[in-house]
Amino acid sequence: MTTLGYTLIGGAILIAFLAMLYNRLVALRQTTRNAFADIDVQMKQRYDLIPNLVETVKGYATHESGIMTQVTEARASAMKATTITEKGVAESALSGALMQLMAVAENYPDLKANQNFQQLQSELSDLENKLAAARRFFNSAVTEYNTAIEQFPAVLIARLFAFAPTGMFDLGDTRATLDTPPKVSF
Repeated sequence: MTTLGYTLIGGAILIAFLAMLYNRLVALRQTTRNAFADIDVQMKQRYDLIPNLVETVKGYATHESGIMTQVTEARASAMKATTITEKGVAESALSGALMQLMAVAENYPDLKANQNFQQLQSELSDLENKLAAARRFFNSAVTEYNTAIEQFPAVLIARLFAFAPTGMFDLGDTRATLDTPPKVSF
């Protein structure tokens, strides 16, 4: 075999290796996009549930209109958010408003006993758990993607084809509040 033959084989191997790296980066980027879409689906279900929850509470807590307005505005803001950062900030505000709404509900025994309210509260709790799982999966996918585009030799392909790092879905200051278990007293 001649030098030209070895060069062609070496070149073919290099091209195949670079193509594999490129395809891996594309797959990781798609995984992060898919994970973010999963978060969007869960948030949409949450947004659809909130008006029913607000209306149920409104029927019992008529003089608590400030919190109802706050939840409604936070929901609208969250629905308008487009970037990961905007969604994180808006979701943080919405989570805080929902926690206040649930705290208001504690002051109304008839509301807490209402079957519709209990069902909505259960659905919201289930959605919050699904959202937390979707956020964890997204952040894991982002970590894997961001690591892959920074490692050598993939970093060369990433720079050449403009693979940009993706931000994590972070709830900011609300995270500590959400991670703290609720206090129950009788």
